[in-house]
Amino acid sequence: MPEPRRGPELPRILAGGQGWTFARLSLNGLVQAGTTVASALVIQRVFDGWVTTGSPWRDPELGRLGALLLGLALVAAGARVLERLDAERVGQDYIFRVRLALFDHLSALSPRTMHRRSRGGILMRFINDLAALRQWVSLGLARLLVAAILTAGTLSVLATLNGPLALTVAAVIVFGSLVAFALGRPMERVVRDSRRRRARLASNVTEKVSAMAAVQVHGQAGRERRRIERQGRQLRDSMIGRARIVGALRGLAEGTTALATAAALLVGAQQVASGLASPGTVVAALAIVGILVPQVRALGRVWEYWHGARVSRQKIEEFLAVPTLVSEQEGAKSLPDGGGRLVIDDVSVAGCLSGVRAVAEPGQRVAVVGPNGAGKSSLLALAARLLDPDQGTVSLDGQDLRATKLSSLRRAIGLISPDAPLLRGTLRRNLCYRAPRASRRDLDRVMRLCRVNEICEELPEGLETVLTEGAANLSVGQRQRVALARTLLGKPRILLLDEADVNLDPAARKALDKALRRFPGTILMVTHDLEQLSRADVVWHLDGGLLVESGAPQEVLGRRGPTAILFERFEAAAKKKKRRQQRPAAGEEAAPSAPAATTAESSSDAEGQPIVESSKGVERDEDRTVH
Repeated sequence: MPEPRRGPELPRILAGGQGWTFARLSLNGLVQAGTTVASALVIQRVFDGWVTTGSPWRDPELGRLGALLLGLALVAAGARVLERLDAERVGQDYIFRVRLALFDHLSALSPRTMHRRSRGGILMRFINDLAALRQWVSLGLARLLVAAILTAGTLSVLATLNGPLALTVAAVIVFGSLVAFALGRPMERVVRDSRRRRARLASNVTEKVSAMAAVQVHGQAGRERRRIERQGRQLRDSMIGRARIVGALRGLAEGTTALATAAALLVGAQQVASGLASPGTVVAALAIVGILVPQVRALGRVWEYWHGARVSRQKIEEFLAVPTLVSEQEGAKSLPDGGGRLVIDDVSVAGCLSGVRAVAEPGQRVAVVGPNGAGKSSLLALAARLLDPDQGTVSLDGQDLRATKLSSLRRAIGLISPDAPLLRGTLRRNLCYRAPRASRRDLDRVMRLCRVNEICEELPEGLETVLTEGAANLSVGQRQRVALARTLLGKPRILLLDEADVNLDPAARKALDKALRRFPGTILMVTHDLEQLSRADVVWHLDGGLLVESGAPQEVLGRRGPTAILFERFEAAAKKKKRRQQRPAAGEEAAPSAPAATTAESSSDAEGQPIVESSKGVERDEDRTVH
């Protein structure tokens, strides 16, 4: 059984050369502390030497001091600008590396694992959680570093001017910090609660956006509205509770700054009255307190950012800890040249397949059949190495897939499946997605083979027509033709079709049949279609995860075996459905009947839209449950 591979660890904040950025931020804090102290000393000199003595200095002296204060203010302003740039740089660099780690792990998860996870929850990792981490690094951690250096430096100098004043201001700031810490403790709980409720609402909305047709057809818009209303009310209440704590923290910060100013003024007045300090010293101390006010105000937000980032970091680490079974082994090799000989040797997957042995020779067309939940899709996933077996090996042209470079394997295998939909973007981008550097000649050839050129003629912008998510602005048949062309353009040596013949209009079915006839490699095709079965070279019949029958189509259909019985049931179901469709309404003349569908699982109208629901969705749901 393959060992699950844990995902990557969360990147370190100081990695990637960001240690130098934090060094610059530390230096920035020293510069700001220096300008604060220098400004306070100039103010003290002005106040003691000019206002107190009542002897105005000469204009040149006053001008020099004014110019010095202006220069210090400009240096302080420049330092703040550089601080903000460095803080944003380190935050953006950090979430850039985290985002790539998330995507690398996401792309290594199997489709089965993805189906078990909420799409809204995954979006939360990439959007809300990354935003929380950026806020903490850029607006919390970086600001806290600079503020700590600035506060410590200015209070140290103030202590040399007047110890009681410095002690008073420091005591107020420390008291405010301790109270903020106490108030911030419930913050993590409310952040976690609001985040959970936001994720639930996002998951629900994401699901309903993609399934709005089902909501409308079944008349459940009111029911779903009530559900969103309930979730939205819960999120609103949770966010209000969070705002209550945040407001208390910010109010505390404002109160701390006001208290520090009042305490400095009162202690300073007492010091002046006792002759222990000059008025200039008190004014300088008040100036320092005024400069420290923004740092203290930021303290409330720092707590908020820290708790938000802590919760988000835990969720990201949980996602990265989801094990991946498919990974590239060290020393993996490229596939050797070959015609696409696929060997499945004693393969077992828990809950899906058991002891399957089969060989698809180069150029063969293999029809994979069986009832729902038999493991057909799992077999194709093994051939594409979207899944590794617990036991046995799957090899292509003599090489174990687990010892093969993933990039080499992906070039050799083409897959058409509901798990591989078309993407948002132009038609050209979708066609060339597998082979971005394909020549115009190869593109034209595949488009004609799959009759995509006919689709281009119908679209207003041709190849530059923008497809919506999942290519919802194309019919089912058109989507299948484009997906087939996308797969063939990469020139794979083995083609995997997971019920690609379901719900096709006549044009799409002809395009599929023509492409399969001309494909030189090996084909594995999951189908319930008797016509497709008869065109195969070999039939593999799966039932309950076991390969119960194999052989040529005439052989398996000519004997009273599992395959013959299965397709007899399909044919009986197709005839029954045909009779229902031909039954005229009361008072109406019976309309001419259409030719009977060769598959009992699906049918389509002239426009390629499904008349009855495909069995594929049912099978895949059962597969997920069993797996």
